Order: sequence, then C-alpha cells, then structure tokens
Amino acid sequence: MKKRFLYILLFVCAGVLAGCKEDFLDRAPETNISEAEYWKTANDLQLYANNFYTAFPSTIGAYGTTGIYGYDADEGSDNMIYTGYNTALNGERVVPSSGGGWAYGDWSALRSINYFLANYHKADESWDNKKKFVGEALFFRAYFYYAKLRSFGDLPWVNKPLDPTSAELKNGRLSRAVIVDSLMNDLDKAVDYLPTKSKAAPMRINKEIAQLFQARIALFEGSWEKYHAGTAFGVTGSNGEKFLKKAADVSEALIKGGSGYQLQALAGDEGYWRLFNQTDYSSSTEIMLWRKFDLNLNGGHYWHRYTNTGAARGMTKDLVDSYLCTDGKSIATSPLYKGDATLQTVVANRDPRLAQTLYVADGKHVITNNRPGGAAPALFEIPSFNAANENKPATGYQVYKGHNPDYNQQLDRGTTGLILFRYAEALLIFAEAKAELGTFTQTDADISINLLKSRVGMPTLTVGAALADPNSEFPALSPLINEIRRERRVELACEGYRHDDLFRWAAADEKIVGWKPKGAMRAQWEGKVPAAQLATYPVDSKGYIEFYQNISGMSNGYKFNVGRDYLAPLPQDQMVLNPDIKQNPGW
Repeated sequence: MKKRFLYILLFVCAGVLAGCKEDFLDRAPETNISEAEYWKTANDLQLYANNFYTAFPSTIGAYGTTGIYGYDADEGSDNMIYTGYNTALNGERVVPSSGGGWAYGDWSALRSINYFLANYHKADESWDNKKKFVGEALFFRAYFYYAKLRSFGDLPWVNKPLDPTSAELKNGRLSRAVIVDSLMNDLDKAVDYLPTKSKAAPMRINKEIAQLFQARIALFEGSWEKYHAGTAFGVTGSNGEKFLKKAADVSEALIKGGSGYQLQALAGDEGYWRLFNQTDYSSSTEIMLWRKFDLNLNGGHYWHRYTNTGAARGMTKDLVDSYLCTDGKSIATSPLYKGDATLQTVVANRDPRLAQTLYVADGKHVITNNRPGGAAPALFEIPSFNAANENKPATGYQVYKGHNPDYNQQLDRGTTGLILFRYAEALLIFAEAKAELGTFTQTDADISINLLKSRVGMPTLTVGAALADPNSEFPALSPLINEIRRERRVELACEGYRHDDLFRWAAADEKIVGWKPKGAMRAQWEGKVPAAQLATYPVDSKGYIEFYQNISGMSNGYKFNVGRDYLAPLPQDQMVLNPDIKQNPGW
C-alpha cells in the first residue's frame, strides 16, 4: 500500500496535474487513496516531506551548465557573462501572454506544502516526532515564496490548500513587506521546530540551515527596502531597518550558537579551490547542505564537460579588478599590482582567491589528471578559443572555481557535490547587516569578514581605517560598506549571488546601465592562437576583450530600464482572470 501511495504522492507533490485556465492554486490535491489510510505515522510525514527537497537545484542530465559556477552569468550580473548576452539585463523582456513564472503550474509546489501543513496533525504521533517535518514544510514554504518575491515583488499570500470556490483565489497582491513578515514568522517556527545539526539526520534541513536562510531573506528585503526607498519598487514608510536588524540578530545567533559549523580550514595554496570540487561534503564544517550525486541512484551531471573549456561563460574584468593586492590595497592604490598584460601578472601579488577562481597558465592549474595509461596531467596553457560555441570562453578569464580535474568526472557524468548552503554566507550577512545599521564594530569584523580574510592570508579589516578606493564601486557609500560588499563579492564569486545583490542594492544604474563587459588583454595570445579564432573576440581601444562589441543590441552597453526591469512582468492572462492582480511598475 505504501509503495502504491508513493507513486500517487510523487504525482501530486510534483505538480503533475491537469491544466487549469481559471487561476493558480484552484484545485485540491487528488489521490486515489483515503486520508485515513495515509496520515498515520512519522514515516508517512517523512515520505511526504521528502518531495519538498526537489525544490533545490539539481542539474541532473542537463547539458551546457557548470552547476552553480555559471549562475552569475546565467542570471545576469557584472561578475560573469556568456557568449549570448543576457536579454533581461538589456531590457528586452516583454509581458508574456501566459506563464512567465506566475502560471498555475508554477504554484503547485505551494499547494503541496500547504496540503501537508493542513494534514500532518492527523498522524498518530507525539508532537516531538512530528515537529521536525513541520519545520521542513515551513522552510520550503519560505523557499518557494522567496523565489517568487525576487521575481515579482508583491504577492498573494496563501497558507492553506484552496478549492475552486475559495474566495482567496480572487485576492490581490500583498505588499512585499507583509509577505516577508509572513516568511519570518514561518522561519521563526521552523528554527524552533527543527533539530540542531548534531541531532538532525544527514542531508536534511536543520535549525542552523533555517537560520541562514532566514538571515538571507531578511538581508535581501532589508537592503531592498532601504535602497529602493522612494521609488516604485520601495515599500511606503519603510527603510528596511526592521529586516536588517532581523538579519543581524539571526546571523549572530548562528555564528555564536556553538553548532559546530565554522569555516573550513584551507590547506595549501589550492585550499579555497578544493573547497568547491569535492564529491562528498559529509565531513565539512562549512558546507551546511549539499546535493549528493550517485551514478547508481539518482544519476550525475555533466558540468565537467564544460568547466575545462569555459562553458561559453567567463569572468569579467570588473570582477577581476575587485580583488585586492596582498597588502590589502586595491589595484588603484597598491604598488604591488603588476597590470593586466598576462593572466600571470593579473594574479601576481593578489588575493589568493583570484588565482583559485580563474585559470592561469602557471603549471599549477590542472585541466585533467588521473588520465588513462598514467599519462601526465593536462595543464592549462591557453583559453579554449578554438572550442565550439557552447564551450568557448566569453572573456579569456575562464572560471576555475568548481572545476574537478579528475578524468573520471569528465568522461561522462560527474558527481561533484552541488553546494546549497555554506557557512561563509552567514559571516557576510552579519557584517553587511551590521554595517547597514551603522553598528558594525571591530569585534563584529573579527567574528565575520576578518575570518574570511585571515584564512586566505589577506590583511584583516580595521574598522575606522577602511581604505578609500578611488575606483570604489559605490562612491556615494562609506568605505566600510564598500569593503564589506567587495569582500562578499570575491568570497562568493561565481556562486550565483551577484544578480540578487545588484538588484537589492538598486545598483543597476551604477553597474549595469550602459556597461560594456570587458575581459582579458587579447594581445597576450597573439601568435599562440590562430588569428581567425582570436578575431572572433573583438577588443576595445585599450586591447581588452569586448565580446559584445559587434552585437547591435549591445553597441551602447546594457539598456536596463531602472524604472521597470528590477521586477519581472506578470502574464496578461492572469490579470484578465483576476483584475486585482496588478502589473509591476513600468510594464
């Protein structure tokens, strides 16, 4: 009976339901088994909750992806680009007639979660045996809503399974601040209900993961409301302070909670790079949650068909320039900076994370090892300008972070773990929230970003002595906030955070509008690469690769519309069906 129900349950929870044109969330879950036959034991609750985890990224069987290490390009940011430019950053999105992330099927996961929360109490178990699964459901409801919030802003709030007669189906959208208040409430409960790391089952959400996620959402919303204040995207009467305080408090509780999570010690001059290419993070103190791939169970991924050639993506000069020199000064002020003539000079005397994030021809960056027949490792020499379009690098700065050089990982499907939550983010959230509140102290620095700096041998930050950078990203902000943002950028580079950071900081006017992404100096490969291949990489007046130079839609840089493009448009059909769901600004 349980096996039969599993098939039915997966069908229901995955949202494989009949199409509906009336509105979203308008059908009750369907099963072929009575309620009384199922909601009995904690094992039943776990079986249902297992399907919530499909919400996390997978990439199983997906081609052309490098896992999270291409997200900064895929989502659109100033950290990375891909050979086909990001049309959303270029203001080319249009109002869809349907779908667009708002259609009925896009809300079915929420129906599944709410259905669980409406029925878990039927299980004949003690609260102690049920509460961790309730905590998981609340976590995933917040996870669902956070994704929608980032795309659409204001949202309808639905916290129960609805039927076609429910009046809530015709409600309008609530303010994003109200939605985030509800997410904070859900996550407060989740943190209370979930077991700590030491008591939780492996590979499941625990208290500390919920704390990190809660702090992430609170920082996002707090900074969004602060920097979008007074615009069509802001929240009337709010400067985000409430959520910034929540982010600071929750991240501090996690940092000081004695959970056992801490930064991973980095051994040798490749320690940072090796943090991101492991097949098993079970013993890691830093990787809080990750997806394990098993070729015999759930399949693998194809990342390493692409991480050795560029994957049609590349780091930008803008990102590369943000790494400090080893004296703790920027490239604009440090005498240690050796210039951009070659990849070797770019990384010389720089933050060690730079050379461990991009490929350099230094005899240390391995493309493939463990080769058949005992062949010597293949070392990086030149970017893969001769590769097919789906593989060729976009900037000459090929991403090395996340690359696994093992031949067996590249041969067919790989099993390098997909990192979902890591502890370093908690330190960065804490530092930023405190700085935005104006309460950041030296003690705060020493328990947060100075730990990140110290583990890679970089000079630590002295509060009150933060060096002004004549080329700072955000000249209107304090040197302290600029430094904390810069540290966040380099520590989390190419992991998929940058798009959301730029949007919550309302920074597109400074970082995206009119920007022409640049890459490495092309001249360093002349005579080493066929001229015809290099010719497909145009350069600017200073010799830096400018891949989009000959693309007419990008001739004047990105055309991001700051009065419209921070949020996605809602589809036309849903606003016809429910006139109370209003369109986003500018659309």
